[in-house]
Amino acid sequence: MVPEQRLEQIIQRFQYLEAAMSDGASGSDIAQLAKEYSDLRPVVEQIESYRRLVGDLDEAQEMLSDPDMRELAEEEIPKLKAAIPGAEKALQVALLPKDAADTKPAMLEIRPGTGGDEAALFASDLLRMYQRYSEARGWKFEILEEQSTELGGIKEVVAHIKGENVFARMKFESGVHRVQRVPTTESGGRIHTSAATVAVLPEAEDVDIEINANDLRIDTMRSSGAGGQHVNTTDSAVRITHLPSGVVVTSSEKSQHRNREIAMQVLKTRLYDLERQRVDSERSADRASQVGSGDRSERIRTYNFPQGRMTDHRINLTLYKLDQVMTGDLDEVIDALTADNQARLLAEMGQ
Repeated sequence: MVPEQRLEQIIQRFQYLEAAMSDGASGSDIAQLAKEYSDLRPVVEQIESYRRLVGDLDEAQEMLSDPDMRELAEEEIPKLKAAIPGAEKALQVALLPKDAADTKPAMLEIRPGTGGDEAALFASDLLRMYQRYSEARGWKFEILEEQSTELGGIKEVVAHIKGENVFARMKFESGVHRVQRVPTTESGGRIHTSAATVAVLPEAEDVDIEINANDLRIDTMRSSGAGGQHVNTTDSAVRITHLPSGVVVTSSEKSQHRNREIAMQVLKTRLYDLERQRVDSERSADRASQVGSGDRSERIRTYNFPQGRMTDHRINLTLYKLDQVMTGDLDEVIDALTADNQARLLAEMGQ
């Protein structure tokens, strides 16, 4: 049961914000008030829904003493009692601490792991899977950097995903994805096991992280290409090294100016992610217990093609719909991961 005093404090704060914006707060104040107001609105809606059900139940129970209304009350009371636990659970979830990065766009990085050419081909399959998932959700998916193999696989890819609650939906994808299938390069029909690593990082804004120009070493170099007319013969590729952390990023599009923009954005995002990991480590001694912690050395999922099976090892979820998953039908597994994370947070709140 959520304390009524806490609910009333939230309602009063929401009403204060509403009044402050109506009175015409100025400049940065109005932006800050609007953000807090927007964050509180869904919580207030859940409070009102929960209170409405509780109030209806109280009224129905009072109606039991009225002979004319008793039959109606006896019909409504079981329905209301059945609905209240779900409303209370939804309210508890709405009150959970929010990850400030959940509403941010994200940087998606995919690299092949063990498995040679097959791992690179699987990395390419994962890229298409996330592209289709993004399209289905109406997100904008832009590839910033891509290095391909001669067989059509991927050596490395960095993509930018922009839309509503991108990081909230994608953050559980970080980790090692394992595939079991017969490679196209395998003539004997044997099943091989390969892997690719996925990292999803919340995009950093200027207010999130500040970089001292003196901490950067910026090099320009000749871009590599697939050969022939695709070879870039100008020194347009950019490599930026952040000296204090040792983080190195490169971008090799045709425009050197655009490469600087891309490389700086990727650098900010990686440094922001390092800072988030540092803060999380200080906050929790046992990060392994957090499903969303993003330990990228951890095997999180297996895609078994012969059996048409996808298994997420963190929550022991198995779906026999691999074809749909690989075409971007990820909501079922992401919803399950989100629900598991919420259950863990609720359990921590109850301790």
